[in-house]
Amino acid sequence: MALIRIDGDDLVVVIEGFDKLWAFKGSLTIPLANVRGVTADPGIATDPKGIRAPGSHVPGVITAGTFHQDGEKVFWDVRDASKAVVIELADERYARLVLQVNDPRAAVALVEKALV
Repeated sequence: MALIRIDGDDLVVVIEGFDKLWAFKGSLTIPLANVRGVTADPGIATDPKGIRAPGSHVPGVITAGTFHQDGEKVFWDVRDASKAVVIELADERYARLVLQVNDPRAAVALVEKALV
């Protein structure tokens, strides 16, 4: 699971627990100026992931790490698709972040408020 917080002009994502191992990453810091939007999207877990490198994917258990698809990099950290949020980015290493959070509505509201 991921924790999302706003720190000044940055969006900070902290990967928790063993997910750090599966995702090969402990945290991400993204300037808010590069965040284009955020949505709660439990259906995204059924979408094709692309090629993982580096990352972990056990269908129905976990999708974590960097996945390459259609010339884009997408960062995943999802175990429970019902709690997935998608953060769209521009001018960043990743085109989007697909993250499991404790409360998707609260995470979306937090990021949207920071973008205003």
